[in-house]
This record gives sequence, structure tokens and C-alpha cells, in this order.
Amino acid sequence: MRFSRNGGWVYGLLAAVWLVVMVWQRQEHSRVREEARAVLVNRAKDISTTLGIVLRSQRRFGGVVSKERLEASMTELVRHEKDEILGIALLNASGELVASTGELTDIAGMRSMGTTESWAGKTVTLINPVDLGTNVTYDIEGTNPPIVLSRQDFTSSLGTNRMGPPPGFRPGGPRPDRGDGSPREGDRGDHGRGPMPPPDGSDPNINTNWSRQRFGRPRWMSEEEFVKIREKQGVHSFVVVLSNRGVLAVAQNDFWLRSIICLLATVSVAGTGLAWRNLGRSSELQLRLVRASEVNSRLKEMNLAAAGLAHETRNPLNIIRGMAQMMSKDSAVSKELRDCSKSIVEEADKVTAQLNEFINYSRPRDLRPARIDLKAAAGEVVRMLGYDMEEKHVAFEVLGEPLVAEADEQMFRQLLFNLVLNAIQAVGESGTIQIFCKKSGPAEAVLEVRDDGPGVLPEHRSEIFKPYFTTHQKGTGLGLAVVWQIVQAHGWEIDCEANEPRGAVFRISHLKVVG
Repeated sequence: MRFSRNGGWVYGLLAAVWLVVMVWQRQEHSRVREEARAVLVNRAKDISTTLGIVLRSQRRFGGVVSKERLEASMTELVRHEKDEILGIALLNASGELVASTGELTDIAGMRSMGTTESWAGKTVTLINPVDLGTNVTYDIEGTNPPIVLSRQDFTSSLGTNRMGPPPGFRPGGPRPDRGDGSPREGDRGDHGRGPMPPPDGSDPNINTNWSRQRFGRPRWMSEEEFVKIREKQGVHSFVVVLSNRGVLAVAQNDFWLRSIICLLATVSVAGTGLAWRNLGRSSELQLRLVRASEVNSRLKEMNLAAAGLAHETRNPLNIIRGMAQMMSKDSAVSKELRDCSKSIVEEADKVTAQLNEFINYSRPRDLRPARIDLKAAAGEVVRMLGYDMEEKHVAFEVLGEPLVAEADEQMFRQLLFNLVLNAIQAVGESGTIQIFCKKSGPAEAVLEVRDDGPGVLPEHRSEIFKPYFTTHQKGTGLGLAVVWQIVQAHGWEIDCEANEPRGAVFRISHLKVVG
């Protein structure tokens, strides 16, 4: 009973543990996935840093970068990291493409939604993974972004300017020289690579004002043209498109791992719950078994007392029957008194038969197995009941195979006697009774007692083996109960079924065949 009272708390605790494990594994899975995404984002930042270095290395006079050379560098980077980097793009302040290579997603949609990360399918798109104001722009020229010009854009911008570029200037090319690799005289380096030295001869990397002028508006552009070019071709943000397969693989592997852990936790919790329930049921069954054993002990004591009382009652009953039988045969006694004496004898016989059945039913069933010839035992029972069969002109047959079974000889004869007597009481004049034996397996046999009487109603077939249940007027209701006891003591099974075309069949199965 204590298990029943504590069962709710135990099941609640198990459910709470299961829920904690489920929530914990879900959070761990989310953490692993976010860590994998963070690694990919950091990789995008490294790529952006690399692009910043490329921009620095390719900046020329006036902060101009050759689009062809820049895209070639970007293409080489994508080709070298083709399993990871899918596309790279540079955008201006309006979100328009300045330079790009590889596969690109809906960048305009991302900007309209105000998001800088887009995880779609097996790709992730990141806008400005590195703050350009810190890493690129301010380190070079303050607030002016790099300007990316193609050859066509560069030529177009020169066509409208009267001043033009310095002599020998080529966008993205080497600075002019005298043909032998040395700079021309008077060349101040303002159109080649590297910083142009300040007029005072100081270090250009220290002189910030001079460096800002160095990357200011090119001489061949007017201020208005420079503003337009910077708005259209000035680099404002980076876009990196990376493969998301690594993150998906990590997330999938972790998902299966967490699923296995959750499955094991579920099985463990369910097994513990079932074990607790079985333990509670076992405890209750043990308590019931102890109580049933106590009740059984008391019933045995009462059974022995009742059997002793029946045995002691039979002795004076036999004396009364003997005296009544003497009076019925004494010629000096009146006819009425002799008739009464005969009635006393008949009723005493009925009571004696009931007492004998009760004693048989209450007798302990201690088995003494022996080898029994089934057909021979059936023949002996027939001889014992021969007078009853001749009185009703009953035909009797023993059919089937000659089999030898292992059983208690006395109990087996009692079983056959009760079944055949029950069949004799059921059949009418000139009825038929059969005993049929056959093997049902390599070491098992079946014994059937058939009759052609009225049979047993289906609703009575499960009741006829209970004590004092009978459908015969002269029956005691204990004959088939004794049969059921003997069958249970041997570990057999007995069934009552309909016999075709009429009558009943009592089938005993699982008899052990020997020899």
C-alpha cells in the first residue's frame, strides 16, 4: 500500500527529470548550432579583413581602385576557397553593386529588411561583417571611402575634365618612369604606389594632413564629379556569401547525438516507471498471497474438521440403515412399518453417497505418479459400473491408440469413474458412451469421454466444475468438482464441449505419454 501512496510522487519526479533532460538537450543543441554559426561569422570577418588588405594594396592616386584588378583578386579568393566562399560583393552607400564575383543572394531584400545576416538553405549572406570605418576607411583616408573604377568608367571621367591625369598615368598601373625603371625627374609620386612625400621631406606616414591630401580628390576631377563618383563607386560595405554546409553538418550530427540521449533518457525513465509499478504490484501480490495463504490454512483446517465430521456421521448412519433394513425384512412387522423401513434405507444410502463424495472432495491431493495403460484403466471402470450400464442398456466403447500415461493411479481411476458415471446419468435408455485416446504431440495425449445425451448448455460449461452445481436430479454436485481437482493436481486441462450430432464431450489434454 505504501507503494500505491508514493506512486504519484515517484512518477512526478521521473516526469520532471525527463523534462529537465529534454530542455537541457534542446538548449545544448541550440548552443552548439550558435557556436557553429559564430565560427562561420568569424570566418567571414577574416575574409573581410583580407578584402580590406586587398583594397589597401590596390589603392592609387586619389583613392581609386581598379575594378578589374579588384575583381580578379576577389575571384582568385573565391576559387581558392570554393568549398567555403560562394560569392563576394562590394556595395556603395545606396546598396548598389560596385564590384562582385561568385554567387550572390537577394541583397536588396536584406537591406530593405534592415538585416545583416541571412541564413537561407545551405548558404549564409553577411553584410558588413567587419566595421569598415575602423579596419579600412579611417586607417587610410579618414571619411572618404575607396573608389572602384573600371577602365570604361575611368575613361569617361577623364573625357569631361580639362586638366586630365598626370602624364603617363594608368589606372591601377605602375607609376611613370624614364624607361629604365627609375622615376622621372620632378615626379612627386602622387600617381604611383606608396605615399607621396610631403613638401618638407618629413615621413608621410606621420604627416596625417599630407596623407589625407594624398588620398583626396584626384587632380583631373572636379569637386562635383568627385562627389558623384564617390557616391556611385565608393565602397561602403562588404557582402560575403558563405556555404552553410559545415554548420548544417555540425547541427545534424549534434541533433542525432541529442536525439539518442533523449531516447535513452526516455527509455530509462519509462523503464524506471515500469519497474516501480511492477515492484508495487509485486508487493501487493505478496501481501495478497500471504493473506490467501492464511485463509487457505484456515480453510484446510475447516476442511479436515468437516471431513472428520462426515466420517463420524457415516458410522451411526450405517447403524440406522442396518436396523431399518432388518425391520424391512421381518415378517412380524406390519407392512406399513416395512415400507417405512425401506424408505429409511433409501434415504440413508443417499446421505451416505453424499458423505462419500464430500470426503473425496476434501481429501488432500498428493500425487504418486505411475505408469497407467489408459485403455486398461477404462476397461476396469466399465466393469465397476457394469450394473448401472446394464440397467439403462448403455453401449460402451473404448477407442483410439493404446497409450501409457504417467499419473496417480488411484486419482486417475476416480477421475474416469466420475466422468463415466456422469455420462451414464446424462444419457437415456440405449444410449452410447465412448472413451477415446489419441496422441496430440510427441509426448502428450488427449483423453475424451463422449456421450449422446442432451449435452451441456453453453452458459453451464464454465459452471459444472464448481462444487454443488449439478443438472441431474440424483447428482450431488461434487463428482465433476473432484474431477477438476484431480486434473489441476496433475497440471492437465479439461474442457466441456458439444458432441456432434448431440451430447457432450469432456476432453482432458496434456497427459504425459511414456514408453
